[in-house]
Amino acid sequence: MFNRPSNVAKPILFWRHLWVVVFSSNLLIPYFGSQPAEAQVTQSCQLSPAAAQKKENLRLSAIKGNQDAQTSYQRLVQEQAQELKECRTRTWPQIQAIWLRLYPCDIRPGAIEQIMDRIVDRGYNQVYLEVFYDGQVLLPTTANPTAWPSVIRTPGAENIDLLSVAIQKGRQRGLKVYAWMFTTNFGYTYAQRRDREAAIARNGKGQTSLYVVDDGSQVFIDPYNSQAKRDYYQMVQEVLRRRPDGLLFDYVRYPRQTGSNSIATKVTDLWLFSPATQEALFRRALNYKGLDMIRRFLSRGYITAGDIAEVDKLYPQEQEPLWQGRIPPPQQKSILPATDRQPLLQWELWQLSVAHAMQGILDFVTIASYPAQQQGIPAGVVFFSDGNQTLGKGYDSRLQPWDRFPSKLEWHPMLYATCGNVSCIVAQAQRVLSMAKPGTQVIPALAGKWGQPISNRPSLEAQMQALRQFAPQLKGVSHFAYSWQYPEHDGDRKFCRTR
Repeated sequence: MFNRPSNVAKPILFWRHLWVVVFSSNLLIPYFGSQPAEAQVTQSCQLSPAAAQKKENLRLSAIKGNQDAQTSYQRLVQEQAQELKECRTRTWPQIQAIWLRLYPCDIRPGAIEQIMDRIVDRGYNQVYLEVFYDGQVLLPTTANPTAWPSVIRTPGAENIDLLSVAIQKGRQRGLKVYAWMFTTNFGYTYAQRRDREAAIARNGKGQTSLYVVDDGSQVFIDPYNSQAKRDYYQMVQEVLRRRPDGLLFDYVRYPRQTGSNSIATKVTDLWLFSPATQEALFRRALNYKGLDMIRRFLSRGYITAGDIAEVDKLYPQEQEPLWQGRIPPPQQKSILPATDRQPLLQWELWQLSVAHAMQGILDFVTIASYPAQQQGIPAGVVFFSDGNQTLGKGYDSRLQPWDRFPSKLEWHPMLYATCGNVSCIVAQAQRVLSMAKPGTQVIPALAGKWGQPISNRPSLEAQMQALRQFAPQLKGVSHFAYSWQYPEHDGDRKFCRTR
């Protein structure tokens, strides 16, 4: 989630200079007795350290079989759930969420309870639980019909459904648990399947994302590919069977490249060179001239006056080349010499190519979120606030058209700018809010730690205070991530270390 752009050119919306192409989507705490709640929670709904420690002591005693401790612990969990609910109701933000990744080690007795307790202790009332990432899915191996391996492949743990357990333990503590999933980034394991080669996105240099993303594990798919859509749709349905409180779609974009490649300036930079994307692009043509022009432009990245003259001779019965969204010039201009028509036609073909790539992203998230919406479960999109920009004469290589994401989806912009203070974070929030339609629920994601700056970012308190000026338009905020709040615990859980 932290691939930050290095180019700082003044941003301009994709759609300001992009040929306006409106495509259809048919291409498819201890027990406190009578003590008042106010004595246990702070102004930010966090529990006092003493209260949190007493609850932890009860949890540890309960694991060892102490029935009295178990009873007191469960009673305390329920009371704190009610306290948290009441506190968040009267405290901004009403939604305070945290991002969480689980590990195979978390199948140990009491592990999920400890994690969820700590989340409650910090005043959070929502958890964004990562269920599909790095080419693996948080489903038990015996109930995983998807195209990806399970996160938990420990012998003897084949039936453990950690997703269901996390949802249950979270709800017992008053937490809503969302399923957070990578979207067009299917992961390295998907690329290893010979029967899925056609589903992998390719640019005009013959590269897949494995060759352009530094960590070598991100595999982005062709969003127009039917097999990729079926695979993802099936995985979403399996996750929804566990009835999470919501879905969040991350990596709703193309790969983020580095250096000069971070700006797409020519057709070979675009991820248009897999079969399904090309076929869908050709179907944008509305006459033979349009189809011929699209094919020539895609094959070379440009068209010449000679191409135009040749196409005119091939299809004399047609006037201007036509494709979806193109408004041809007045009729009399079609008799202009080919050399005069070439610059405009070439520019329009470039705009068509960019718009087609972005429409694939929009269509894919529509399909992905459909099952949740059918069941009345909230769905949201996670995006970079600067992922939909033009940079100089090109476009941000991620081609993330978030300003066109449906307003019925929650918007989760990642406000990860680093400038040593809150000004750049506030600017990102203002940009998103200025483009959100009325009624859009915007829940920014912040990166940082409580009580101290980190990685040139102010403390979470400072960032939260800066965003409070946007209430009530902003009713929720999330924090990336649990691993940042508890780095030692995260490391222990990764490798099952004990102290």
